[in-house]
Amino acid sequence: MDLRDEQPTQHEIGNRTFLVADVEPLDVDGVRTVEVGTALWLLGFLALLPFYGELSAQGRTWWLWTALTGFGLGLLGLEYCRRRRQVRDTLTTEPDDPADPADPADPAQVRNDERGAS
Repeated sequence: MDLRDEQPTQHEIGNRTFLVADVEPLDVDGVRTVEVGTALWLLGFLALLPFYGELSAQGRTWWLWTALTGFGLGLLGLEYCRRRRQVRDTLTTEPDDPADPADPADPAQVRNDERGAS
């Protein structure tokens, strides 16, 4: 069942009518988003690095370390998102094997379970 078929195609708010665009859903695994964010933190760190002396004189070295921490946490988040994507891909692409020995609908397995239980 496709839930999109039951969604309204337009909304009326006040004296205006808004049409709902028929668009494909975005990629929701977040890998690209985390990659871009991590790259921006690294870029910020590298941009601040030549100014370490000036930042130190003004007591703002925390800017540098914040950018480095953002990059490190981004790497952890990237690994998390990649693993999550990999698990989701294996869950959606694994075909159900009808001859699975652990299938409870298999009569032979049910008989073996009943023998073991008694």
